[in-house]
Amino acid sequence: MTKPIGAPPWDIAAGVRCDFPVHAEPVVDEVVRRVLDTYPDGSERLVECKGALVVRVTNTDTGASYDTDVSGRGLVELRTDGSQFWAAYGPVLVGFAENGGTLARGLYTIDGVYTLNISATGYRTLPMLHGTIDDLCARID
Repeated sequence: MTKPIGAPPWDIAAGVRCDFPVHAEPVVDEVVRRVLDTYPDGSERLVECKGALVVRVTNTDTGASYDTDVSGRGLVELRTDGSQFWAAYGPVLVGFAENGGTLARGLYTIDGVYTLNISATGYRTLPMLHGTIDDLCARID
């Protein structure tokens, strides 16, 4: 059974992802998720996410905005230590903290065929098999 996710709007302070404060909110949100496997205690282990999602990312200092289509599809393995492994196809929106992964601090639309490892501490490793990385901070600077 699939369930709508319902992505809420969010705000990020200057310096956390971009040099300026950012507001993001879905303008199209048809993403659904389906639990494919659970742990013996019933908690989710493997989840599939898919569906149309367009997010408007706005520099709240200047009002500059960009609508990014992040309608990718992926499988997310939720590990018991709090880490995650994503196997994805198509675009998703991913943020990286300063010294928090294999990309510089920022917000990115990652598109293609790739995996994303998120450690229990939040460090993000992005091995690209094939695809593109679009720097959203640069688009709305």
